[in-house]
Amino acid sequence: AEQYNNVRIFFSHKLMACDFLSGEAIFYNKHGEEVRTKVDLIVGADGAYSRVRKQMMKLNRFDYQQQYIPHGYMELNIPPGKDGQFAMEVNYLHIWPRHEYMLIALPNVDKSYTTTLFMPFEKFESITSEQQLLGMFQREFPDSLPLLGQKQLVETFFSSTPQAMVSVKCHPYHVKGQAVLLGDAAHAMVPFYGQGMNCGLEDCIVLNEILDKYGDDFEKALPEYTQLRHPDAVAICELAMYNYIEMRSKVTTRSFWLRKQLDNFLYWLFPSTWVPLYTMVSFTRIPYHQCVLHRKWQDRMLTLGLGTAAAATGVALVATWYTLGHQGHIFSNLQLPVSLTTTMSQVQQWLHI
Repeated sequence: AEQYNNVRIFFSHKLMACDFLSGEAIFYNKHGEEVRTKVDLIVGADGAYSRVRKQMMKLNRFDYQQQYIPHGYMELNIPPGKDGQFAMEVNYLHIWPRHEYMLIALPNVDKSYTTTLFMPFEKFESITSEQQLLGMFQREFPDSLPLLGQKQLVETFFSSTPQAMVSVKCHPYHVKGQAVLLGDAAHAMVPFYGQGMNCGLEDCIVLNEILDKYGDDFEKALPEYTQLRHPDAVAICELAMYNYIEMRSKVTTRSFWLRKQLDNFLYWLFPSTWVPLYTMVSFTRIPYHQCVLHRKWQDRMLTLGLGTAAAATGVALVATWYTLGHQGHIFSNLQLPVSLTTTMSQVQQWLHI
């Protein structure tokens, strides 16, 4: 930004207050001196603990919600292997899901892995000795221990503090034509979908498109920005919270992997119609809330398809036995799930058996 002649950057200035009606912002510099400045538009891109948002909360009809999850996180490190290369397969997200906690590893350009441990704060606090820490890793993450290194793990764990994770929702994102919130200031989210920065950058794209549409008329553009972005921001915040459960627990279930394989097969079969949720969210410009709606449609289609398949199977079974002359015996020796038994009973009545 500093390459543009009309951009001036001031470091070590802390925002204390802003008057949205007059367009005045009040800062304190590093010497403790008050600095007042007049602006046309105040853009709050100042993070999850936004000072601009705090000022907006003093206005009427401004909704705000924040939620801390009970888990904290701590960053560890897997260095490159002895050959200077990645210590694990590089083109994967590595997850050690353990229901109440998990370990994940993401590759870096220097061939190391940023490895993050997510656990309830109570679990972090209960580990007070080297023996407890190594015992937990040997029990829960045994294959990660040689990669992390016992000495490095102990040093990092006991010299670090687990950090909190917060989800923030608010509405609206603007004050008339005077101020607007972008990024985490508008919609901080837990990190489990990897969309925090992407969502913030998309805010910029959407706002820029709307400003172009209205010829930089803030009074018209900012309300439309709130109208468009709020449903998407709420959707991705909720998706991130859901993934918090999915990554540490649901990925260990058969139903998760069956659904994943089914989604991938249908995506291969109908690439323009059946797009998996993660693909929609991460690799397209489909608005987040529409991704959620499309996923719900997919769920309904699968439920309908399975129900239809069960009914068709029931009809086929009954028709076969009826044709073979075993009308009275099909249900006497065949044990069926309750839902399928109900379907069979309805089919019996329909066929007058």
